[in-house]
Amino acid sequence: DLRSRLSLVCKRTLRRQVTEYINYTNRIALVQEFTPTKEEQKLYDDVSEYLRRERLYALPSSQRQLITLILRKLLSSSTFAIAKTLYSLINRLKTIIKEAEKENNSMSATADLPTARGDVLLEDYESFEQTKDEWQGEEGIQEDKKLTQDDFMAIKNEITDLEEFHNLAESITYNAKGNVLITALKTGFAKAGELGSEEKALIFTESRRTQKYLFNLLSQEEYENRIVLFNGTNNDDKSKSIYKNWLEKHKGSDIITGSKSVDIRASLVDYFKNHASIMIATESAAEGMNLQFCSFVVNYDLPWNPQRIEQRIGRCHRYGQKHDVVVVNFLNKNNAADQRVYQLLDEKFKLFSGIFGASDEVLGAIESGVDFEKRIALIYQQCRTPEEIKRSFNELQEELEEQISDRMKSTRQQLLENFDEEVHEKLKVHMEESKGYLNKYESLLWILTKYYLKNYADFATDEYSFMLKNNPFSDLNLSLGPYKLAKNVEDSHIYRIGHPIAQRILNTAKEKQLQQAAIKFDHTNSQSKVSILEPLVGQQGYLAVYVLTIETAVQIEDYIIFIGVTDKLQFIEEDHCKRLFSLPAVVSDNSSICSLTNPIEMEYKKKEKTVLERISLRDSNFFDEEMDKLDKWAEDVKNSMEIQLKELSKEIKFRKTEAKKIPKLEEKVKVQRHIKELEKKRNTMRMNLYQQQDDVDNKKEQLIDGIESRLKKKTEKKDLFVIKWEMV
Repeated sequence: DLRSRLSLVCKRTLRRQVTEYINYTNRIALVQEFTPTKEEQKLYDDVSEYLRRERLYALPSSQRQLITLILRKLLSSSTFAIAKTLYSLINRLKTIIKEAEKENNSMSATADLPTARGDVLLEDYESFEQTKDEWQGEEGIQEDKKLTQDDFMAIKNEITDLEEFHNLAESITYNAKGNVLITALKTGFAKAGELGSEEKALIFTESRRTQKYLFNLLSQEEYENRIVLFNGTNNDDKSKSIYKNWLEKHKGSDIITGSKSVDIRASLVDYFKNHASIMIATESAAEGMNLQFCSFVVNYDLPWNPQRIEQRIGRCHRYGQKHDVVVVNFLNKNNAADQRVYQLLDEKFKLFSGIFGASDEVLGAIESGVDFEKRIALIYQQCRTPEEIKRSFNELQEELEEQISDRMKSTRQQLLENFDEEVHEKLKVHMEESKGYLNKYESLLWILTKYYLKNYADFATDEYSFMLKNNPFSDLNLSLGPYKLAKNVEDSHIYRIGHPIAQRILNTAKEKQLQQAAIKFDHTNSQSKVSILEPLVGQQGYLAVYVLTIETAVQIEDYIIFIGVTDKLQFIEEDHCKRLFSLPAVVSDNSSICSLTNPIEMEYKKKEKTVLERISLRDSNFFDEEMDKLDKWAEDVKNSMEIQLKELSKEIKFRKTEAKKIPKLEEKVKVQRHIKELEKKRNTMRMNLYQQQDDVDNKKEQLIDGIESRLKKKTEKKDLFVIKWEMV
C-alpha cells in the first residue's frame, strides 16, 4: 500500500540501472602511507592512554564519548590541531579549581565542557554540532558530585599530565603526515594527468588548524598563490579578497544572490575553477557543492562515517564528471586500527573504486554511518594491543558481512531484479522517443526559421547553422553573427526553441491569418518516401485544421484537430494529415473554395465530442484517485491518533497504580498533578481527532466543488487554415 501511494510522487532509479544511457566515470584509489616520528608516536600513545582513564575531570561525563571521539580525530589530524585543544582542557581544569576555591571547595565538576558550547572545539572541528546531533542519546550519566580534597589532588595531577602532552605537541614542528602530502599531490596529479584532467586537487581535513598548517606548508613549495581555503567561516584575508573581486566582477548580474554566505561560497568555487590548483577544505565543503571540474580528491583526514566519505568524493565524482576521479587516502603504517578501518571502508563499503563508490545496497544496509563510527570509536577506546584490535575488527567485519552480503543480496533478488529489467526497458524506449521528439521539433523549428529569416540571414547547407546579418525584430536586442542549433556550442550562439528569435518567430507564425489555398504535394519525387501516404497518390481533397480551446474554472486546455477528407468523402487519419507536410509542395491555385463544408463540420463535431469524453474520463479518474487519497489520509490520522491515545491511556493507568504505592502525601499530590496533565493531553488529542475528521470532510467538499467547476466547460473553436490538396 505504501509503495502504491508513493508511486505517484516518487520514481527511484539507481545509478547502476542507467549505465547504458548515462556516462559515469570510475574512481581510482591510491594510498599514501606515512610513518610518524618518535615524538609524534609518543604524543599519540600518551594522549590515547589518557583518554582511556576511568575518570577524566577535563571531560564532562555526559559528553565524554563524543569529546573523546573528536580528540582522537584531532590527534590523528596534526600536532597543531591537538595542541590548542589540550591547552583548552588545561584551562577548563584550572577554572574548576579557581571557582571551587571561591565556593569554599564546594564546586561541582559537572558543568558542560566550555569548548562543547562553541569555543575551541567548535572553532577547530567544524563538524562538532552535526556530530553532537548524530550522537544524541549516547550521553553518559551526569555525575552530581561535590569536589573532595582527593578530587582536587587528582585534578592537579591531570593538569600536570595535560601540560606535558601540550608541551610535547608544541615542540613538534615536523609532521610526517604533512610532509608526504607533497609526494601524494605529485603522484595524484600525475595519475589525473594521464586521464586527461586539469591539475586541480580537493584536499579534505577535519581540523581548521590542520587546514592552516597545510596552507602554510604548501605555500612554501611550488603551490604558492595557487591555493584557496574553504571552511565554515571563510573569513581569512585571501577569501575576503576573492569575494570582493567576485562581487565587482559580477556587479549588476543575477549571479549575485544577495546572501553573503551563499555568494562567498560561489566566489571561492569560481576561484578554484578558474585560478587555483588546490582547494583545502573542511567538512563544510562536503555537502551541496558541485566541483565536477576537479577530478582529484585527497582524504588527508579520513572520517570513520562511510556516508561522509561518500559525500566528500561526491563533490567531484558526480554526473557530468568527464574524467575518472583519483582518490588518495592517507594511512598511518604504525597504527593497526587505522589500517583495519581503511580495509573495511575500502573492501566492504567499496568507497574508493569502481563506477559509483559505495553502492546503494551497502549504504542502505548499514542505515546510519553513525552506528559504524561509534563501533570504531569503541574499539579505539577499549583495545590496546594488536591482538585485541584484530579480534574486535574481525567481529565487526563478520557483522558487516551478514548485513551487506547476505541480507541485501537476498533483498535485491526478491524486490529489484524484475524492477531493474523494467526500468531498463522503459529507459531504452524513453531515450529513443526523446531523441525522436528532439529531432522532430528541432527540424520543424529549423524549417520555420529558414522561412522567416530568409532575408536576414545566410543558412549553411550542410549543418543547422546560420549567420544573422540584420536584426529582423527592431524591439529585440539581438547579437549579429553565427548561430547554431546544437547543445554544446563554443564559437556560435546557441539557437534553440527558448531563444528570443525562435520565440518571436513562433508567436508571429501562430498569429498569422492564413487564406484558403490549393497545394500540390509531390510524393513521387520526394527524397523521403512516406509509405502511409502512397494510397493518396493521384487523389485530391480538403484539409482543415482547428484549435479547440476548453476553458473551465480550473484551467484552459488547447487541442489541435486535423480533418482531412478526399473528394470521395473518405476521411484521412490525423497522423496522415500531419505527414502531408513532410513532402515537397507548391501552391497551385489559391482561388479554390472548400465545397465540403458540411462533412468537415460534422467530422469536427465528432472529434470535439471525443476530446470532451476523454477529458471527462480523465477527470473522473482524477476524482477517484483524490477521494481515495483523502480516505487513506483520514484512516491514517485516525489510526495514528488511536494508537497515541491507547498508549497515553496505558501510561495514565500505570501512573495511577504507582501513585497508590507512594507513602508521602507531597509526592502523591505531585504525581496526581502529572496524571491530570496527561488526562488533559488525552482529551485534547480526542478533540483533535474530531477536528482532523472535519478537515478531511472539508477537503472532500473542496474537491467536489473543484470537479463541479470542471464540469462547467466553455468551448471555443478557432480556424487555423483550410487547404485544397492534391497528391502527385
